[in-house]
Amino acid sequence: MPGTRKLGRTTDSRKAMLRGLVTYLLEHERIETTYTRGLEVRSMAEKLITLAREDSLANKRQAMKYITKEDVVKKLFDEIAPLYADRQGGYVSVTKTGPRRGDAAEMCVIELVKKTK
Repeated sequence: MPGTRKLGRTTDSRKAMLRGLVTYLLEHERIETTYTRGLEVRSMAEKLITLAREDSLANKRQAMKYITKEDVVKKLFDEIAPLYADRQGGYVSVTKTGPRRGDAAEMCVIELVKKTK
């Protein structure tokens, strides 16, 4: 069930970290982080992209409550969401890259799926 991982943090700290990671993912379209964080970021990013597929003021305000940068919200509604208008889900891919040197945490790359024709 998405949203149930505690990630070794308090609730406020965890929510702030996930908001930052989702904002960074939507801004740069690719990030590298630990695998468990990546699964949480994927679920939140997919929910926001699904929300942005319908361009309404209410949806923009709801996205602004979660995303920390206003220009990223604009990019989400103007550039990212129209790419996935005909797609039913699976907007974000998580690919394992191996253990991190130092603490051996499982790392992954999270990126927006590019449209193939």
